[in-house]
Amino acid sequence: MGIDYGLKRIGIAMTDILQVVSSPFDIIESVSLKKDAAEIVNIAKNNDVSCIVIGLPVNMNGTEGEIAMSVRKVVEEIKLISDIGVATVDERLTTSQAERMLICEANVSRRKRKGLKDKIAASLILQTYLDMRCK
Repeated sequence: MGIDYGLKRIGIAMTDILQVVSSPFDIIESVSLKKDAAEIVNIAKNNDVSCIVIGLPVNMNGTEGEIAMSVRKVVEEIKLISDIGVATVDERLTTSQAERMLICEANVSRRKRKGLKDKIAASLILQTYLDMRCK
C-alpha cells in the first residue's frame, strides 16, 4: 500500500497480487496524526496489506522539512499500533508529476484534480518502491 501523506488529504494506492503494478485507490481527509495513522492501518488490514510505503518529502537539496517530520511521526505511530511493515521512499516531485499527468495527459479540470493528484502521487510512490525492489 502506498501513501502520499499530506496535511489536508492522504492519497492511497494499492498494488496487484503479484506486487508489480500500483494503482490509485482512495483518498482520506487528514484529521490528526493519531487518527490518520489509525485510519491508514485500518485500510491496510482490511486489504491484507503486508507493507505500507509512505512518501518522504525531501527538499531538492536533500534536507528534510516540516512535512517530512510529520511523515516520520506518522510512521512511528503506525509502528506503535500495528505490526505491518513500514517503509519510506523519497517522493520528490511526485505530486507535481501527478498534477502534470492530469493536466497534460488527461485534461482534467482544476476542481477534479484535487483528490485525484493525491491518489496518483501515492501510486507513483508505491511504483517507485516496487521498481526498487526488483533491481
